[in-house]
Amino acid sequence: MEDIEFRHTLPIQLRFNDIDKFGHVNNTVYFTYYDLGKAEYFASVYPGLNWDKDGVVVVHIEADFLSQISVNGQIAVQTAVTKIGNKSMTLVQQVIDLETKEVKCICKSILVAFDLEKNESKEIPEDWKSAIAAYENLQ
Repeated sequence: MEDIEFRHTLPIQLRFNDIDKFGHVNNTVYFTYYDLGKAEYFASVYPGLNWDKDGVVVVHIEADFLSQISVNGQIAVQTAVTKIGNKSMTLVQQVIDLETKEVKCICKSILVAFDLEKNESKEIPEDWKSAIAAYENLQ
């Protein structure tokens, strides 16, 4: 994956039910970490987002699991928007070990802006684009 500067990092507390019988974080749980990172990212970058009216939906997601997270892991999820289009944006996230900085998993998602009142996709508002572009230093 391209070289990305992650400006947003959210420490994650492992929960008892995150761990499977093999003693590591189950692969399905990573997506809950990515959801937490995504929510916190948008709250930080564009705090004026009205989640009752507007939102983003995942239309594509792919993940590469690189290394296990053990029960004693100290981890964080990092989030960056790497591309903004008219209706969609590309979000790249990774889970890292806070001590070693080892990347445990990397995820790429395509998100579409969504009008919750009309129940349909919509163009990404210019104020969203501006806030994200400024935060990420995108052209």
